[in-house]
Amino acid sequence: MPLDTSTYHLSLLRLDGRRWNELRRLSAQISTQAAADGSSYLELGNTKVICTVAGPAEIRGGQRREGAERDNAAVMVEVGVAGFAGVERKRRRGDRRTTEMANIITSAFTSTCFTHLYPHSTIQINLHILSQDGSLLAACLNAATLALIDAGIPMSDYIAACTSGLAPPNPSNHDSADPLLDLNGMEEQELPFLTVGTLGAGERVSVLTMESRVQVGRLEGMLAVGVDGCKQVREMLDAVVRRRGERVLASVVS
Repeated sequence: MPLDTSTYHLSLLRLDGRRWNELRRLSAQISTQAAADGSSYLELGNTKVICTVAGPAEIRGGQRREGAERDNAAVMVEVGVAGFAGVERKRRRGDRRTTEMANIITSAFTSTCFTHLYPHSTIQINLHILSQDGSLLAACLNAATLALIDAGIPMSDYIAACTSGLAPPNPSNHDSADPLLDLNGMEEQELPFLTVGTLGAGERVSVLTMESRVQVGRLEGMLAVGVDGCKQVREMLDAVVRRRGERVLASVVS
């Protein structure tokens, strides 16, 4: 069913009832998989992701991979999509989209994690997508951040990510187009959007990817809205980590 773009002026609500600058409900947990060194489960709207981290682990002689013998640890990412995750009921692993996502996530955390502390080692990040309804790369980045924190791997700061899109122009003024925060799956099919990830509480951009065409003059507004959304996401991720820390401390004291 095509998206009803007639309701996308800022004075009105979006199709899912949100205003232009509202995030969908974000909930997350860490230490969800006892067998993993670090793990997390994250829901961003109807997008649901499980992340597990193994390592840092030293590479043995028969298992050495390219890049693992350097002075820094090699970050390796695998992304798998469950067959029931979307409309297309097929298992997706190794296709172009998941490979691109894995490369982006690898690059982001290679520069963020203190890999120099673990020479000749690998850090394996496995992402399992259970449901997808927009902001998939952002959800994976956020879930990986929590899982790496749970694994105790030192990082310079959180990577918090979200999406930002551009609403269709107002019929009365075709030169105006307003930015939207945190697009769902239906909006991503119809509107140009970007995914941005920031490092820490500031505005330092560590991830920025966009597959749509948009006028350069409107890119700044989209990026500003996305960065503001990342600040909100970071506060939510930090709250999850702090709650987990409080529970751990309470169990130790008792």
